[in-house]
Amino acid sequence: MSETVAMGGPGPVGDPVSVGLVGAGPWAGLVHAPGLAAGPDTRLAGIWARRPEASAELAAKYGVPAFTRIEELFDACEAVAFSVPPDVQAELAAKAARAGRAVLLEKPLAMDLDGARRLTDAVDEAGVASQMVFTIRYSGAARSYLAEVPGLEPFGGYGSFVSSVLAGGPFATPWRLERGALLDLGPHIIDLLDASLGRVTGVRAHGDPLRWVGLLLEHENGAVSEASVSMAGVGELPPARVEVYGRRGNAQLDWSKVGEDAFTTMIAEFAATVRAGGGHPLDARHGLRIQELLAAAEAQLR
Repeated sequence: MSETVAMGGPGPVGDPVSVGLVGAGPWAGLVHAPGLAAGPDTRLAGIWARRPEASAELAAKYGVPAFTRIEELFDACEAVAFSVPPDVQAELAAKAARAGRAVLLEKPLAMDLDGARRLTDAVDEAGVASQMVFTIRYSGAARSYLAEVPGLEPFGGYGSFVSSVLAGGPFATPWRLERGALLDLGPHIIDLLDASLGRVTGVRAHGDPLRWVGLLLEHENGAVSEASVSMAGVGELPPARVEVYGRRGNAQLDWSKVGEDAFTTMIAEFAATVRAGGGHPLDARHGLRIQELLAAAEAQLR
């Protein structure tokens, strides 16, 4: 390994991008750590988490360092991936950006719009690359669907995402139990309808984030769409989906058809984004635009 990579500077173009991981919870263990460690475009440089025992356990699984100070993690990598609650991400990812590290960011960017703006501003001011983990968007199924949609001359659509997270399990984390479906599931649905039907320019919301939320989205080209999200489902639930209708037909994206290729593609594209110095369409600025819509919807629900 070259000295510049060891010290956290950019490595040669052909080398894997060294990525540090912030977080050691269930999602970090299921997705981020194995994906980053698998290569060939990235290597896992180490892990830092608020709970030292959790970071030590996950780091040992992949034979990488568990850092006790987050600054030590920054020193050991070129880029940082985040798998922590939104309020923690907003603070620590801004710190990583100011340290000159590219950032792979979970949705939502932050717990509130002010936090999302501060993080995005930090990324912009530092001039570092950023990319959002809108997982579905990286799948072959989603990209085939989105390639088909323009030819349909779409004028409307619908999205639905219902889970049982509020009933318990590893993802029933405090921030999800407090804020509910809009902040957790809403980014996926809004982002996909935005990609399907054109930039979302307005949102109207009704319901209860801890029960059921309905959204009416207005798109810049005149299309309209509806979306429903809930984390209060029980029993066997249908897969999330997005569907569009147009003058020349219709198309549907069934999320049960989304495979592990989404994670592999996401990580490969992040490595390319880091090497190029930025430019991915799903960057922090895009994440901020989605959060602005979420904030508008939450304000109406209040």
